[in-house]
Parts: sequence; C-alpha cells; structure tokens
Amino acid sequence: MSNAVREDLVLSHAAITADVEAPFDRVDIAQWLKTLPTHEYQRCAPGDHKAAGYTVDDDGTPMSINIEMIGTGLVVQQYRFEVAEAHYCKMVSLSDILTPAGWTTTQVIWELRMEQLDGDHCRYTNTVTSHPTDAFLTFIAENGQTFSEAAEARQEASGRHCRVETPLYAQSIARWAAAR
Repeated sequence: MSNAVREDLVLSHAAITADVEAPFDRVDIAQWLKTLPTHEYQRCAPGDHKAAGYTVDDDGTPMSINIEMIGTGLVVQQYRFEVAEAHYCKMVSLSDILTPAGWTTTQVIWELRMEQLDGDHCRYTNTVTSHPTDAFLTFIAENGQTFSEAAEARQEASGRHCRVETPLYAQSIARWAAAR
C-alpha cells in the first residue's frame, strides 16, 4: 500500500482560536514545542494526549513526536518542523493511526500561531488539517466505508479535540513565556 498523500482531498480541517494574556516578546512556540514535557502535553487535552517528545529526523530536521487519541483512533504523529519561528510553527506528519479495524496512515499538518492584539493580549490559533493517503483510502474501502463517511467522522472527532486543546495550549504557551 502506498503512503502517497492525497492533497486534493481533505479528511478534516479545524482552525480554533483562544485569547490569552502573554508577554508577546517572550513567546517562542518553537522552543515551547521542543521542551514540552509529556505531562504538560497531557494537561492540554486530558484523556486524549498520551505522550510527547522531541527528536530529530535522519537528516537533522527537528521533530515533535505526539501520541494522542482522536475519536476512536490512537494517532502516532511524527511532526517535522517545516517552519519553526517564535510566533508561528508549521509541522507536517505522516501519522500512523491504530483504529478498531487496524493500522492506517494520514498526513496531518499542524500550524500554531500567536498574534499580538494589544500589549500582552494575544490570540493563539491552532490549525489542524488532515489529508488521506492512498493506503487510507484503500483501508476504508476494505472496511466498507466511503471517503465521505470517513471525513465526516474525522471532522467531528478532530474538531472536538481541537476545541479542547486550543485554549489549553494557549494557556501553556503563555505560562511558558511568562516563566522565561
């Protein structure tokens, strides 16, 4: 089966914002991600977030490893940093998903952005977009599910998850920045 990403198809998309008080000049999302302890990651989506870590890929690209539940799937994400800036990070993962029917893969793009609104009043935006792989499309077809059905289920689960984690991520980033 091919892990070729079908960028022409969107499995799910969520862009959620949360306002927070944070010293904007001390916010550094890239550093926060690289030093995010597992237990703090778990507090950002209680029950769903299982573990987080930081590593580098074979070519030296920084990576964030996240393990979480999205709906009924245990998702193992190996996010490669494509943009790693203080106020914006874009990370892309070819993620492994353990579903009740077995393993499959999707691509997940995670974007984290902090904007200064006024003084220390900031807005955090958490954007998560998922695209199926060819292997995912074969997997759902073999399990009697259409892409539309899979996308609807993933959109609901991912949307719920992002609504929980976004304000908690914003608060975690603000605490991290204030402690610097």
